Amino acid sequence: MINIAIDGPAGAGKSSVAKAAAKQLGYIYVDTGALYRAIGVNALRHGFKTDDAEKIIPMLDNTKVELIYTDGIQRVILNGEDVSEEIRLPEASMAASNVSAIPEVRAFLLNLQRDIAKKNNVIMDGRDIGTVILPDAQYKFFLTASPEVRADRRYKELKEKGSDVDYNALLEEIIQRDYNDSHRKTAPLKQAEDAIFIDTSNLSFDDSVEAVVSKIR
Repeated sequence: MINIAIDGPAGAGKSSVAKAAAKQLGYIYVDTGALYRAIGVNALRHGFKTDDAEKIIPMLDNTKVELIYTDGIQRVILNGEDVSEEIRLPEASMAASNVSAIPEVRAFLLNLQRDIAKKNNVIMDGRDIGTVILPDAQYKFFLTASPEVRADRRYKELKEKGSDVDYNALLEEIIQRDYNDSHRKTAPLKQAEDAIFIDTSNLSFDDSVEAVVSKIR
């Protein structure tokens, strides 16, 4: 199976680029961040602080997260419920960052991610795909963009969905998440030594996708 890893910070366009590239190549797209968001949402539903490992680790015993594909579109199922929309809310983003720093959470989701890659040609995006999840992936990319560009993209995306959001708050959240993701003890965000670096700050979406697909082809 061909495995392609795309890593990078929040809001760099990994998911959108990976999804489009997977469609062009006929591969399955796996959004691993959605898995951590689902765990974060589950913790919020329980009323737990999302960095409280003592509460979240036991919660995993009664947590089931699945990825299903409908017409090629990934849906996230949490304990039998489709939470694909709920996990995209702003509070789910920081919750995901917090729970992903807990080693037991990462171990809980590791085999699920690897199992999908064993059985399918995949493009998988996240924070540690090329360094931890799929270290032997045939192709690895590290996508990034400036915090200001990422905040602006997120602001426009949420505005289009009708959300009442504040740009400065989004920028602050992205900067904080970058710090959390790159400074956590377990599987911190970093570029794999053999990954291709792509800065999308000044690239259009189509150019970003082409930068990935052309390398693979």
